[in-house]
Amino acid sequence: MKVLNLRCAQGHGFEGWFGSESEFEAQRDGGQIECPLCGDKAIVKGLSAPRLNLGAGREAPPAELPPQMSQERTPEGRWMRAVREVLARTEDVGDRFAQEARRIHHGEAQDRGIRGQATPEETVALLEEGIAVLPLPLPAALKETLQ
Repeated sequence: MKVLNLRCAQGHGFEGWFGSESEFEAQRDGGQIECPLCGDKAIVKGLSAPRLNLGAGREAPPAELPPQMSQERTPEGRWMRAVREVLARTEDVGDRFAQEARRIHHGEAQDRGIRGQATPEETVALLEEGIAVLPLPLPAALKETLQ
């Protein structure tokens, strides 16, 4: 298994796991790899340190990532964690977002956190009606279960 450090054209760094170098190249060339933050498919491979098993029987102490490499300490990592928390705490109502937001606002539906899609016109209309909404663009990778 190869663990590669990847970067999109926007400069977001992330990690990818592949069976081989050729598998990475095939997936990249086929447009199957995208940045988990912005969805960009222009992916380049960064420098990766190889894992060498030279000391069979000796257990190496666990390596600690430098602060700049820890995903929880980077702005991207904090953003991803916040977005995942929003996804976990809200109900996806899809393209019924504007209608459901109005129903909640007028007390016709249970008060709860929702997310979904709304056109720019629907968003403006909701704001003019005093219904607080916030656009949250999500890359496709976050809309599906990560494997």
